[in-house]
Amino acid sequence: MNPLHEHDLLLSRRQFFGHSGLRLGGLGLTYVMGRAGLSQAHAAPSGLVHPPMPGLPHLPAKAKAVIYLHMNGGPSQLDTWDYKPQLADWFDKDIPPSVQGGQRLTGMTSKQARFPVAPSLFKFSQHGQCGRWVSELLPHTAKHVDDIALIKTVHTNAINHDPACTFVMTGREVPGFASLGSWLSYGLGSESNDLPAFVVLTPNWSSKAAAQALFTRMWNSGFLPGRFSGVALRASGDPVLYLKDPEGVSSTQRRSQLDALSAMNAHRFAQLGDPEIQNRISQYEMAFRMQTSVPELTDLTGESKSTLESYGPEVLKPGTFAASAIMARRLVERGVRVVQILHRGWDQHGNLPGDIRLQCQDTDQPIGALLADLKQRGLLESTLVVWGGEFGRTVYSQGTLTKTNYGRDHHPRNFCMWMAGGGVKGGVDYGESDDFSYNIAENPAHLNDINATILHQCGIDHERLSFKFQGLDARLTGVEHQHPIKEIIG
Repeated sequence: MNPLHEHDLLLSRRQFFGHSGLRLGGLGLTYVMGRAGLSQAHAAPSGLVHPPMPGLPHLPAKAKAVIYLHMNGGPSQLDTWDYKPQLADWFDKDIPPSVQGGQRLTGMTSKQARFPVAPSLFKFSQHGQCGRWVSELLPHTAKHVDDIALIKTVHTNAINHDPACTFVMTGREVPGFASLGSWLSYGLGSESNDLPAFVVLTPNWSSKAAAQALFTRMWNSGFLPGRFSGVALRASGDPVLYLKDPEGVSSTQRRSQLDALSAMNAHRFAQLGDPEIQNRISQYEMAFRMQTSVPELTDLTGESKSTLESYGPEVLKPGTFAASAIMARRLVERGVRVVQILHRGWDQHGNLPGDIRLQCQDTDQPIGALLADLKQRGLLESTLVVWGGEFGRTVYSQGTLTKTNYGRDHHPRNFCMWMAGGGVKGGVDYGESDDFSYNIAENPAHLNDINATILHQCGIDHERLSFKFQGLDARLTGVEHQHPIKEIIG
């Protein structure tokens, strides 16, 4: 049905008399229901504002919420999780052609005369009962390895940031498709009536490395209804623009304005039947409720001193990763379905040792505290925490290599991601890379296998959650065969 065509049809005499009675009756019903169900300023509706789709979840859900920690720019697996001690003997020797295999390179290193191996500068040690090797850069996260399932063989289709970031969040390299958070909020809704189902946080960063742009397509709903887009809370100033009413406008006056606006939108919906009008009504109502819920959400005065200290010295500084991490816990505690934290500055083509230290100082302690905080509150069992970037980094150095400095180029063929909580097996490693962390030796995991696993833990069969788009039953995981990684599922 084309809403504009339907509107034109109303202009004919026959269409007017044939449908106006029915449609005006529907308008009256819509208006009455809208005022009864939506106009209460501080009372929650009788049902959920974001209910799940009929028939969902498909499976018993292990996770009720997802916190996705995206390290934008591509963190080096060689300096964090993929321990390769034998590379010390390869320092400044060229990577063997049999390993590189003529694979595609970026324009940043394709013209290099040499491809010298750069072993990690950082020490690794074993942690937890599982004995996992972890870089010295991650001492706080290392305390939780027995709760973490490490996937060491993630691979992706894209080699440059923009398509790779689009791919990791939407399952496609091209814009216009729905993001993971949008799919989850579309399918499962939210248990919160006063906060969005999908919230995005974009903290600042310390690295001097190039910071890739964050495009809204990473949390956009694409072809799904607009109300399933992520709501980005700002890193500085008011978390949401225009959260406060203008001077001289009371909450009662704002409520009256919204009631009048809802009535006009309901009238327009009766004319056109465009579902985006209903989305607009619901978003206005959510914005009204957020005027109360967001200030309460961001008020940390009720947090204990020990909790705040566990997240690190920057937890009370708005816009930091630490502040975002504790906010993520508070959001899922209040029924938000998906929280996405996107931390920039991991694109380390040069001066990697200095820059990655700064990035890990930003993130490691808050991530360790987040895992501990969720576990202490009994939330880790029902919250799936995901960590990763859009791709990894090369074993060979980009530019000048010294004993104390090196850079690494983009490497989509294998990199590390991890999951914790939400029913995954802690202390498990999946897959193995070759001796150079350049190719997959066993058990590859495509990024859409990662997405299928996330959906599975939330009770969704990824092949059954679809939406009609451009003549296809579009899915997050695409049309090729993907599968949840059973080996890490508890």
